[in-house]
Amino acid sequence: MPLAGVSKSTLVEGVIARLEELIVSGEWPVGFRIPAEPELVRALGVSRNTVREAVRALVHAGLLDPRPGDGTYVRADTGLDAAMERASRRWAAIDVLEVRSMLERDAARLAAQRRDDADLAAIDAALSRVAAAEAGLLFAEADAAFHEAVVAATHNTVLIELYAHLAGALRESVAEALQADSNAHDPGHEALARAIRGGDAAAAERAATTLLAVAVAAFGPDSRAARGQPG
Repeated sequence: MPLAGVSKSTLVEGVIARLEELIVSGEWPVGFRIPAEPELVRALGVSRNTVREAVRALVHAGLLDPRPGDGTYVRADTGLDAAMERASRRWAAIDVLEVRSMLERDAARLAAQRRDDADLAAIDAALSRVAAAEAGLLFAEADAAFHEAVVAATHNTVLIELYAHLAGALRESVAEALQADSNAHDPGHEALARAIRGGDAAAAERAATTLLAVAVAAFGPDSRAARGQPG
């Protein structure tokens, strides 16, 4: 990991680039506590101040999360993830669910047309998690895994990556819907899985629309009026 040969004028940039590489490559995954400052100084062969500046820059970019008394953790694995995470704090759950519905209608249709045996196995495994989960955090996590499997079955790399970047906000939107209405964990996942398994694009699109409509409805007709928006 040493940065031998890096000029003084670009030393901090070099350290930032190296740390970003470790994060983006997955060597330092999200949630990982990075080595302590003295260890980074030894490994990189640079001064404590250089390491401190580089870490500070990555904290500012949203990739690292300092926790006083505990350490510094990887918060996001790309700049886009970090930007999405910051932006999602301003988003209302109802808005996220509406965008999710738009994405997942097309995702369901494409998944029915393009899924292969591996995709179907992943969807079935995720469906089993949904069936076993109760309302609350466990259900929100299982629901997220199911819809990620459906999106993966589209084999559209742009959609898959976009959905991954939105994953945190989407998961939180479902959790909020469940808080608003405990019945929001509608058992419509089976209908969606069945339509994809059968290659019925139209039925898959309808199932996805119905499934997300339950979560949107959990917020009630007054959710936008309370924010001064038309319903």
